[in-house]
Amino acid sequence: MPILHERTDRYIGFVWTVFFFVLSLNLLGMVPIEQTVVLLTGRENRFGGPATANIWVTGAMAIIAFFMTHISGIKEQGFWRYVVNLAPPVPTWLKPFIYLLEIISSFVKPFTLAIRLFANMIAGHMVLASLLGLILIFKSYGVAIASVLGVVALSFIELLIAFLQAYVFTLLSTLYIGLSTAPEH
Repeated sequence: MPILHERTDRYIGFVWTVFFFVLSLNLLGMVPIEQTVVLLTGRENRFGGPATANIWVTGAMAIIAFFMTHISGIKEQGFWRYVVNLAPPVPTWLKPFIYLLEIISSFVKPFTLAIRLFANMIAGHMVLASLLGLILIFKSYGVAIASVLGVVALSFIELLIAFLQAYVFTLLSTLYIGLSTAPEH
């Protein structure tokens, strides 16, 4: 991986684990488990739905990426060198502002990882639910056929999005690790 340079072997286990974990959660979210439980038992499943459409799950994954990023940077460079390299070379009077911005940035990055995955996965499921809800609103066979065909077509797009979101989450996590381990950052 060009992002990690010669450190790829050290972090490839983490990178692949994150990718396949997010991908598995995304693909499992496409299985209509919640609807099956409701049909079989007559009771609503309070814990159904895709795991990546839960902000607590995506937040936990982002926190893991946050700690992995900073621990690897400190491990590679040492604590003081990591802190010194946190900000780019700027005039001395700008250093406090740059350090403040870098500290804020280090907390915003995992937040954006969590929100990006959460919002994209929940949006797709909301669109599917809205299309299926049209059947109940219009109570027409024509609308029902069009809605079901639309849901099937969007499910294929959602399959692509499951892979894409796993790739984006992994790529950004890898990018953050690569930036924290490179002293020239």
